[in-house]
Amino acid sequence: MKHSDFDVVVIGAGHAGTEAAHAAARMGVRTALVTLSASDIGVMSCNPAIGGLGKGHLVREIDALDGVMGRVADQAGIQFRLLNRRKGPAVQGPRTQADRALYRAAMQKETQAQTNLSVVVGEVTDFLMNGNRVSGVKLADNAEIRADAVILTSGTFLRGVIHIGDVSRPGGRMGDRPSVKLAERLDSFELPLGRLKTGTPPRLDGRTINWDELERQDGDEDPTLFSFLSTKVVAPQISCGITHTNAQTHDIIEKNLSRSAMYGGHIDGVGPRYCPSIEDKIVRFADKDSHQIFLEPEGVSDHTIYPNGISTSLPQDVQVEYVRSIKGLESAEIMQPGYAIEYDYVDPRVLTSSLSLPEAPGLFLAGQINGTTGYEEAAAQGLVAGLNAALVVLDRDPVHFTRADSYIGVMIDDLTTRGVAEPYRMFTSRAEFRLSLRADNADQRLTPMGMNLGCVGDVRSANFDTKMEKLTAAKSKLTDRTYTPKEVRSVGINVNQDGNRRDGMALLAFPDVTFSDLTPLVPGLENVEADIQRQVERDALYANYIARQQKDVEAMKRDESYEIPRDFDYSALEGLSSEMKQKLSQAKPINIAQAGRVEGVTPAALTLLLAKLRREQKVRKA
Repeated sequence: MKHSDFDVVVIGAGHAGTEAAHAAARMGVRTALVTLSASDIGVMSCNPAIGGLGKGHLVREIDALDGVMGRVADQAGIQFRLLNRRKGPAVQGPRTQADRALYRAAMQKETQAQTNLSVVVGEVTDFLMNGNRVSGVKLADNAEIRADAVILTSGTFLRGVIHIGDVSRPGGRMGDRPSVKLAERLDSFELPLGRLKTGTPPRLDGRTINWDELERQDGDEDPTLFSFLSTKVVAPQISCGITHTNAQTHDIIEKNLSRSAMYGGHIDGVGPRYCPSIEDKIVRFADKDSHQIFLEPEGVSDHTIYPNGISTSLPQDVQVEYVRSIKGLESAEIMQPGYAIEYDYVDPRVLTSSLSLPEAPGLFLAGQINGTTGYEEAAAQGLVAGLNAALVVLDRDPVHFTRADSYIGVMIDDLTTRGVAEPYRMFTSRAEFRLSLRADNADQRLTPMGMNLGCVGDVRSANFDTKMEKLTAAKSKLTDRTYTPKEVRSVGINVNQDGNRRDGMALLAFPDVTFSDLTPLVPGLENVEADIQRQVERDALYANYIARQQKDVEAMKRDESYEIPRDFDYSALEGLSSEMKQKLSQAKPINIAQAGRVEGVTPAALTLLLAKLRREQKVRKA
């Protein structure tokens, strides 16, 4: 049996797979999305939420390139909150509690409507090869799909094992079988593999929770949406509950630690440091009397509650005992036990910045297979892999995201340069240029790039052009003339009486000055739309900092211009320690800037490397 040939085949329809398939299809290439079940497209396997600190930035960037996660999250969002609201816009992160059913339905609708995208139901068991090049996939029913590029987004399915206490069984997630044959096929590429683990909490029946005993958490009155195309909240809004563990809870868990899959020695994989299990919290933070738990409804018409903060691999009887020791949960019924899942991942340092695998041309990897955790990190990688797979088909140069232009670039560089020792999660602290990489300006940074690539549709292009015209007009009004401190003070704005004249943008750079403060001073400002006002305020607030930071950006770009051949022989570089040679050989940095971010590489080592590259360049030119 043979399916129609495609240009790109995507294996797996999780968050990485759907975003990869949509990205490739938007680029105009024929794309097949292969999944075990079409009904699983858009499934939220773990927590029912999108966004957060750092993660929300990724979703905004995906949306700026016309990706689907932001639009779908807005359609399914049942509680919107802007995290870090009291801090500056650079570190604020949009987040939404999502209705699982609405999210799945919206993602499936988007997938069905996407031009150039076909869903193929089946299990991929092997790659088709043309020499050393991957040229398609083979399914369990022996069907073959040929393609110029293949994207593997296997999530937690590669040799996945589910652990509940001392009971372990194969599984990619609860209720699904793992991908073993595909894992064995990857072995033949002799890739550096490791094991990671993640976990999920027991799901509770909301009808058995005493909500009156709990603290209530409402969403924001002025919701911050993800998509630059979204204009309003469409789903009913809900509240979450907050409770805490206590001394009795901790005592129950401590007494049963040996029965935990993690502490009982059944798990070899490393778990996420910033999303520890409740067992880990009790052990690592023994001095804490309690830990906060957010009780998150999984839908407006779903009684299932996700207790965020108590993921576990303890036996089910212990889960029941410790859950019922918590305030408000004394009578709570567990609908599905919590569990840990262990799975294979590939050391991402073997990948290029386009997420392609040089050892197997035509193959791209995206998502948890690269050592990350989280829907947003997976989707962002899917976008990168999908765009670059399409560019291979179109015989165009790959697109490279950098640390200076996006959180996507920060993540890709971290993964391919430093690798992972634990599941990688995005934080704003990972970005050295975070003042310019804000969630609010993701479209200004990336939509023009997407328009040039061809992955941004007409609706978004028109929307962006209109927004930029309005922004330019508003900023022009503000910079048309300058004002003396006396003029500024006359309208109630306090600035230094230093004699310096300032234009409107310079005045907005003061933290206490708002757009509306300037309306008596600058003619025509009262007609500027509210969202444009807010954007101008943010752009002005950080303008001086970004100008100073530009020197660092230019220095990094200069170092990026010194490219390093992938087959560069570090062992022949005199003056480097054996350890440094080994780390550079393993990381295979593509330029001097990336080499400088490899752990342990010193400025002196970079000087030696740069001198060697310049000598070789002179020899080639001679």
